[in-house]
Amino acid sequence: MIAYDDIKIFCGNSNPEFAKTVCEKLGIPLGKSTVKTFADGEASVSLEETVRGSDVFLIQSTCKPVNDHLMELLVMIDACRRASAGRVTAVIPYFGYARQDRKAKSRDPISAKLVANMITAAGAQRVLTMDLHASQIQGFFDLPLDHLLGAPSFVDYYLNKFPEDKYNHEEFVVVSPDVGSVARARNFAQKVHMGLAIVDKRRAKANESEVMNVIGDVAGKTCILYDDMVDTAGSLCNAAKALVEVGGAKEVYACATHGVLSGPAYERLENSVIKEMLFLNTIPQVGNTPSGKIKFLDVAPVFARAIEHIHGATSIADLF
Repeated sequence: MIAYDDIKIFCGNSNPEFAKTVCEKLGIPLGKSTVKTFADGEASVSLEETVRGSDVFLIQSTCKPVNDHLMELLVMIDACRRASAGRVTAVIPYFGYARQDRKAKSRDPISAKLVANMITAAGAQRVLTMDLHASQIQGFFDLPLDHLLGAPSFVDYYLNKFPEDKYNHEEFVVVSPDVGSVARARNFAQKVHMGLAIVDKRRAKANESEVMNVIGDVAGKTCILYDDMVDTAGSLCNAAKALVEVGGAKEVYACATHGVLSGPAYERLENSVIKEMLFLNTIPQVGNTPSGKIKFLDVAPVFARAIEHIHGATSIADLF
């Protein structure tokens, strides 16, 4: 393995507080740089310290405005490569465009592969991310990719909130909000020693409202909806409603790695039957519900440990 002179961490404008926390955990200063836009909206990046021979980590979530933050990341990678950085690792806590990972219908793009190609072409030599919407996106990159999981953070949280010596976990059920997330929910349920249920939604006929079916026994039980991301929160809130009205659930909690929270998401979550909505801070919090229903867990320490392992060329298996 190549031994790099030192480690440098820079960030764009997507989540600077997250980057600062990562640096604090590592005990190093955040690299000096200026990332702004020209008058016409073009991304402008200026590195204000040398990176020659350094192991450089660029922390940037491609959250909204997605295209602006993606372009910032690409320009930052190019700047580091042209400044003779020893290695450039793109640290992308939230990987945008991940929902377009296949052709769902004719003439659809596969945008996740396009973005992977762009990051590679810009000069990144490694990628570090968390909970891709589809695990096969790892194969879209022709370079090493470390895929962190958000599940361990949620497992620790719920086992502390509902310890097994005080709560009967047979009265708890982990719920997948759709059929596509069953594998993710099953793995989580095994770790928290709870049962599993699925919310299946379908339309009987065109132009008719969706019918929610609950697969599994949730009657009188506490449910934990588990997903990888929440955008407008429509599907999640409808699934929670079905658990109570159709399945007869006692109460509903929910957690997801990435809180995209577009449009009416905050209002929907506030008015839903969900008692507590938990996210990781891979995307910065831009608002909150008046009741404080939405909470965020800090995963900057997880990324800091991963960066430490990558820089030292050691296994990151202990993070799982």
